[in-house]
Amino acid sequence: MKRQLLYITLLICFTGLISSCSKYLDQVPNDRITIEEVFKKKAPSEQYLANVYSYVDDESDQWNSFPWFGNADEGDVTWSKYATYDLNIGNMSAGNVLFDKWGYYYRGIRSATYFMAHINENVEIRSLNGQQLIDQYQAEARCLRAYYYFLLMRQFGPVVLVGDKPTEPDAPASAMQLPRSSFDECVNYVSNELDAVAAVLPLVPVSNGQPSDLEGGRMTKGIALAIKARLLLYAASPLYNGNTEMAGFKDLEGKNLISQTFDKEKWKRAADAAKAVIDMRQYTLYKDPGGDVKKSLQGIFSQGWNSEQIFVRKSNNLPTWDVHCMPRQAGGWCGLAPTQEQVDAYFMKDGKSILESDLYSESGFTTENGVKVFNMYQNREPRFYTDITYNNCMYQGGNMQSTVPINFFISGPNGKNGHPTDWSKTGYLVRKNVSPQTNDGSGGNGRRQNRPIILFRLGEIYLDYVEALNEYEPGNSDILLYLNAIRERAGIPMYGAGANALPIPVSQIEVRKKIRDERRVELAFECHRWFDIRRWKIAASVMGNVHGMDINKDNDDFYKRSIAAIHLFSSANYWFPISQYEMDRGRIIVQNPGW
Repeated sequence: MKRQLLYITLLICFTGLISSCSKYLDQVPNDRITIEEVFKKKAPSEQYLANVYSYVDDESDQWNSFPWFGNADEGDVTWSKYATYDLNIGNMSAGNVLFDKWGYYYRGIRSATYFMAHINENVEIRSLNGQQLIDQYQAEARCLRAYYYFLLMRQFGPVVLVGDKPTEPDAPASAMQLPRSSFDECVNYVSNELDAVAAVLPLVPVSNGQPSDLEGGRMTKGIALAIKARLLLYAASPLYNGNTEMAGFKDLEGKNLISQTFDKEKWKRAADAAKAVIDMRQYTLYKDPGGDVKKSLQGIFSQGWNSEQIFVRKSNNLPTWDVHCMPRQAGGWCGLAPTQEQVDAYFMKDGKSILESDLYSESGFTTENGVKVFNMYQNREPRFYTDITYNNCMYQGGNMQSTVPINFFISGPNGKNGHPTDWSKTGYLVRKNVSPQTNDGSGGNGRRQNRPIILFRLGEIYLDYVEALNEYEPGNSDILLYLNAIRERAGIPMYGAGANALPIPVSQIEVRKKIRDERRVELAFECHRWFDIRRWKIAASVMGNVHGMDINKDNDDFYKRSIAAIHLFSSANYWFPISQYEMDRGRIIVQNPGW
């Protein structure tokens, strides 16, 4: 059993217990008697732990709650009414922090810490299970706390490490003034926490000491190690590893918060961490049992609880993701649009980029199913066809009972003349991880496919591993081994010898580019690109104007690269600002650069 399904139940019962803890500096809830009662019985303690789990994000809402899709160079959100638009035009400040998760994650951290401090008091659990279940629950909360620190760090950079002791209700204000730790200190702390829980957590979810599908979703060893792998990959990257552009980013004592000295060993730590997940042999790349490449690529997401999924969230709003990605023809809202830059990133079926392949053409048309299809979309790799809805491609899903071509012309059924707001600004829509079984949009009957949302999967771990290994030990044979494993599953030629193989890239720089190109395609629309372009320090060169087809035209005039939107980037955008509210309360916290 290799299911990782997020355990979230009965959290509403205990919302009141934490409602007063709006920020990380807040004290213990006032209702002390109620809280103490919680930790005397097994069921209330488990409900409290469910609340700790509830802070794990559902990142399916990429138009309203998260900007990782619409504020990168891979996609654009149709509507200007959402905060993603404000972020793209630079309308953010410390007094108006968009997508502000600082207090939210610290509430999760505080909830986990309080649980850890008190679960040992549960006499009922101890009498039923001895110490084993208490140790397991404590490790779960500790793993979640480490994860919430990581989420804070990826959005805000160096953070405040609060410690293991819950704040006493009568603590003086001075005791709650804590500085930001350096990024390396944060990494070491979180990494050590994950190592500690990995030694305790089970390989698979268990209930009362026994493996159980019903308990799928509890923290496991694999989840802890996967979080560590991504954490250390980020820490080894140029943004954090010897970044002299951040020399002025210091705390009030003059300590650098970002490392000023490059340390190659950080890449080894990252490679070792990813390899530790692989070497568990607990996970495998998902492949369709019948060998169908398209079904393999779709099944990664549609076949819940499969062997590739390491950490997923069962409770989510993916059916609404489906509808936002669907065309109006299918009852959807034409809301999430890949950019031309992302479309260009997909390989051709010969495994080469559009700049390298003789198969690529931006002129002429081929007739398919009775409609003209632009030759730009011919001979592309399988992931292109499973990920992208393009003009005149065939589509079935939502409230459509048959397969029909999708049209984005200005006067077409999904064009901007047909609706005041619901039209793609690029002439494309996301198809990846969109269930054709969902029919929840306008005119639909509320049919939904419920499936887990993936937070970590083995395909990412492979790419984490080869990236780190190439930086530490160029030429290591594992680099091509695992890079080729991703390409084989995608149905494109691998690097190596043979009639259909591509030449093996030689230099470290060339391999780095191949890995980054592969990562961009394999992990498209999975909330990675935003963080990748920042940690690689390439955001300034890839952000700005993003392009698409000319959605203001009909027929052949449509097929012209045009500016679709502006996604601004400045040096301040490496991290979000800490809100002025938090700065006023935490008087020794320094602000992020540029804010």
